Amino acid sequence: MARAVGLELGLERLTQLSPKGYALGLHIRFASAHVMVQTYDPAWIEIYTSRGYMLCDPLVSWGFSTEGTIRWSALTFPDPHNVMGQAAAFGLKYGIAVSEGPTSSRSIGGFARDDREFSDAEIASISDLVRVLHRETTPQERLSGPQAAALRLIAKGFRHAEAAAQLGISESALKARLKTARDKLLCRTTAEAIQRAQEYKLL
Repeated sequence: MARAVGLELGLERLTQLSPKGYALGLHIRFASAHVMVQTYDPAWIEIYTSRGYMLCDPLVSWGFSTEGTIRWSALTFPDPHNVMGQAAAFGLKYGIAVSEGPTSSRSIGGFARDDREFSDAEIASISDLVRVLHRETTPQERLSGPQAAALRLIAKGFRHAEAAAQLGISESALKARLKTARDKLLCRTTAEAIQRAQEYKLL
């Protein structure tokens, strides 16, 4: 089994292995990813997002239908909007797709370069990293009672001092609970943590 790498280090290694960038959605549930990272050319990301290409991207279609890895050149899924051809214009000429995990919580990534096909060894390294990151970012199935109570009050619009008073704790203790909830949910802000907890029905 591949060793733990930590999210930041794992993403840094993927950057090194993908000269023209990558897009990785970890634990896609309810049409959104628990963690989404995109390092492709920002101009291509803007086009891809604004035109809703995720809904017709052959890489994504393959990723939801299959687990494993495949070179983009071997993809046979329909591409009616020429997503792959448009991507090539931004330097995404060669690449691989990686799919990991059950369909109910799948991680899918696309990794690109502009000079040659990925070698078998590079594909294995990227696949191993995605497997580890998928495991390490598995969403929490529950929050502790105190964490959930703190998030609920902030979600209702209470200020920190008011929420702390409601719970009978100090404001610093409330902030500590919010921080542990953010860390558990892999969120940078409390607002993101509330949204994610609501999406996963943890509140």
